[in-house]
Amino acid sequence: MTNSRRKGHNFERATAIALKELWPEAKRGQQYVSGNEQPDVDGTPYWVECKCGKRTNIKAAVKQATEASDGRPIVVISKNDREPVLVTMLYGDWHGLHKRGTGLPEAEED
Repeated sequence: MTNSRRKGHNFERATAIALKELWPEAKRGQQYVSGNEQPDVDGTPYWVECKCGKRTNIKAAVKQATEASDGRPIVVISKNDREPVLVTMLYGDWHGLHKRGTGLPEAEED
């Protein structure tokens, strides 16, 4: 296994462990099951795609997750080397979370 592939698998495992705090069933996905792509982290209400590396391509990861998703909202969790972890999701999904009540203050109307 190449170093970059090992690094990606380790990032997926670490992400799954971190998400267990929110969703106890979270675990690293099996990648491909009977011809169907699986999320990198399963056991959450989201299609979780993980990317890490020198310079991750978030737009490509969003496209990949959107095309592969089984209907769940997509979340891309990414990390460039020596930078903080980012979470990216589609605006409509993020807006829906806020409208359902996240405990955050309401957005002001223009």
